[in-house]
Amino acid sequence: MLTEGIKVSYQKDGSSRGDLVWLIDFNSPENNDFLVLNQYTVIENHVNKRPDVVLFVNGLPLVIIELKNPADENATVHSAFQQIQTYKQAIPGLFTYNGFIVISDGLEARAGTISAAFNRFMAWKTADDKVEASPLIGQLETLVKGLLNKTTLLDLVRHFIVFEKSKREDRETGIITIQTVKILAAYHQYYAVNRDVESTIRAAGYVPTPSPSR
Repeated sequence: MLTEGIKVSYQKDGSSRGDLVWLIDFNSPENNDFLVLNQYTVIENHVNKRPDVVLFVNGLPLVIIELKNPADENATVHSAFQQIQTYKQAIPGLFTYNGFIVISDGLEARAGTISAAFNRFMAWKTADDKVEASPLIGQLETLVKGLLNKTTLLDLVRHFIVFEKSKREDRETGIITIQTVKILAAYHQYYAVNRDVESTIRAAGYVPTPSPSR
């Protein structure tokens, strides 16, 4: 629905017509409404939780950010990951709209999807695709500038999230289950693919036709 639009029907001049409604204007990021809220309260099934930071685009909570205090020696990026797992159990409705998740201890920062294990959360190591950020700069600052800027964020949601199905068989029962995994491109994949696409377009002399925006 986010990337392909939502099919709707409406009445005009006594007849039924079909159209597409676009939830996000991908072609012009500035046309969208971006809102970042700190300590956003979510109540579901009488459970009250407050994720640290939620990034909304046109009212949809696309990014959840869990931050841990770097001054607390027990607060690590892994504990931020564990907190996300608690949210997934307690307030699953918030994740219906989730594009991806960011976890950080204030310095180290990683991004991943709702189905990713901790070792699949990756750092975003450049703010501009020109050079990798200095190790003297906190990973969170680099991630915010490089990944969460409006253009990159919407491009990732539109083109760089895929779903992969895998089959698992229980050895004892023989029961087969199908698991769907959501995969987010790493920073080097994102920039490399975009460079390749741009080179191909230039070589072919192709001028793409913008998709409709509403």
